[in-house]
Amino acid sequence: MTRVRISDDALALACGADAVAAAFVAAGCKVDRVSSWGMHWLEPLAEVAGEGFGPLSPEDVPEVLAGTSAKAIGAIARHSFIVGQQRLTFARAGRTRPLSLGDYAATGGWAGLDRARSIPPEDVIAELISSGLRGRGGAGFPAGFKWRTVAEAPGARKYVVCNADEGDSGTFADRMLMEGDPFQLIEGMTIAAYAVGAGQGYVYVRSEYPHAIAKLNAAITLAAARIAPFRIEVRVGAGAYVCGEETSLLNSIEGKRGEVRAKPPLPALKGLFGLPTVVNNVLTLAAVPHILTEGGASLYDSLGVDRSKGTMPIQLAGNIRYGGLYETAFGIALHELVHDVGGGTASGRPVKAVQVGGPLGAYIPPERFHLPFDYETYARNDALIGHGGVVVFDDGADMGRLARFAMAFCAAESCGKCTPCRIGSTRGVELIDRIRAPERMLDQVGALPQMHNARKAARSREEEVALLEDLCEAMALGSLCALGGFTPYPVLSALRHWPEDFEA
Repeated sequence: MTRVRISDDALALACGADAVAAAFVAAGCKVDRVSSWGMHWLEPLAEVAGEGFGPLSPEDVPEVLAGTSAKAIGAIARHSFIVGQQRLTFARAGRTRPLSLGDYAATGGWAGLDRARSIPPEDVIAELISSGLRGRGGAGFPAGFKWRTVAEAPGARKYVVCNADEGDSGTFADRMLMEGDPFQLIEGMTIAAYAVGAGQGYVYVRSEYPHAIAKLNAAITLAAARIAPFRIEVRVGAGAYVCGEETSLLNSIEGKRGEVRAKPPLPALKGLFGLPTVVNNVLTLAAVPHILTEGGASLYDSLGVDRSKGTMPIQLAGNIRYGGLYETAFGIALHELVHDVGGGTASGRPVKAVQVGGPLGAYIPPERFHLPFDYETYARNDALIGHGGVVVFDDGADMGRLARFAMAFCAAESCGKCTPCRIGSTRGVELIDRIRAPERMLDQVGALPQMHNARKAARSREEEVALLEDLCEAMALGSLCALGGFTPYPVLSALRHWPEDFEA
């Protein structure tokens, strides 16, 4: 009987993977539903007798089985998109069934947990620190130092919280891992719990991820005996972008309004229910099992550049020919990612800009595509690595309109607690509208009376631009969290690199 492997990842399902799988079953094949390889432009992608075929429809199945399909891509593991990667976090991608404990154990699963439990908790933390692992959720704070703070903090109970509220545009690595390799996340959380002395963990998942939620709940039940006495519970968010910020997330888990807390105190000292709490994102915790295997910390430290150690699952999205997940060591240049790996734009037009780090990340022009992908280099160039999302735009993009969207997005998603974010973003939208539609045009279009009244002071365009820059500085320095603090990145980068897009 011919054995076929097809992903049950949400993207593959959206592209029709269930129908393709049913067609193979109807043809007498044995079908295994596995995790996604991350080659999204080829979904639904099927592996038959070691060879890959995609993107498939049910009508393609007879030709695939007959060996005459024009959609053959050769051995998937030897595809150019895969061989150039350094996969650690996604080493099992495309190879294992997500809810098979046997598959997980056969591919090195639980080795990190077993070794962690064989050494003192403080040695686990020391190895994490020596590996150089930094938070993959955006801030880039060293994970080991956070764990050590929680371990040393006094508290009747301690918690491990996984931030899986993946709301940034162009990001999908958390979803892929939760749907494709949930035991790896569970193992990482259990190692964290052992290291800091926690008995309870929570995974906070956005409600828009029903498949990930179902996979996690099933995996937690299957792994319950393996991770005991540690317990994990899935909590589902309610659609607030700001709950991706760790203190808003903690409030939400507690049943409160998703609102940012002032810091200090830090969650590591006074977090969930006022007790010491580790808060890491999915990719951070999923990297831990590999680091805790024998020699894993030194291998992780050997990859990357400067203080950006290990690998980063980079997500290629937007107007790009070969979109998907590309895991590689820090230090790769955007030019290689966008053109060599991603194949340039899907539209075939020149690349105008790339936004890295979600909707609050800076827009990077092609002349800066040589910059190495690492935390320090991007920070020095007023940009963010964030969660590793790379969104490509061609030369048809209106950067002034995208800058306005950043302010409007902040205004819509603000929790309202701090004035720079709540009011600053609203004033930012008005400022950009005035800059892009000067007063001399308003009388002609007659559609913007409020904006017209707002310009009673009759500021010049140059004065409005200066005011926008001052507003961005106030938001960056005065906001309580990154929502208001990072909104200036896309606005100022668009204004500085594409000033012509702010003309009327």
